[in-house]
Amino acid sequence: MTGEIDDALKRADQEHFTKEPPKTVQARINYLIRQLGTAKAVAAEIGVTADSVNRYRRGARKNPPRNIAAQIEAAVKARWQPGVRRRRRKQAATTGIKVSTRARFGYTAPIGTTDDGRLRRLTINLPAAYAQRLFDAQEQGLSDQHKRAIVAEGFKEAYFQDNGARAEGLSEVRLTDIDYLDIEY
Repeated sequence: MTGEIDDALKRADQEHFTKEPPKTVQARINYLIRQLGTAKAVAAEIGVTADSVNRYRRGARKNPPRNIAAQIEAAVKARWQPGVRRRRRKQAATTGIKVSTRARFGYTAPIGTTDDGRLRRLTINLPAAYAQRLFDAQEQGLSDQHKRAIVAEGFKEAYFQDNGARAEGLSEVRLTDIDYLDIEY
């Protein structure tokens, strides 16, 4: 199962297609066959038989069940315009990303400060270093907890410490109870 951060990164990837992916089931299946090589490989990807894939390809079957249609759509979008996604990520890794969230933030701070976690709605431009670390973590298949730690560290630097202008004693920020999380780049 993917986490909130993975889902947000996937949505951000898909927001900047320069050309819309194929719309019909037949066109989507044909695209997947071109990408994966065989009907058998497509069948394994979307969870049907190779015969079903060939029926969709020929147009003999046009309306797959909802779960299969969702699998087909996800498989197409995952492979659609990889060059565009690569360029957008490369640009984001040098300029930073915008993260909007409503989540519980807690932190470790010196004695006498209020370090109890509380819900906050924040929109922050995370520095490029954190964007690159987040993309690397996703490519390496690291856990959502690890990606949360990267985002929390970015929020610590950009929001809580205001890039070194305040809260010097703040040592750790925790990001929990995510209500929503959106990433733009």
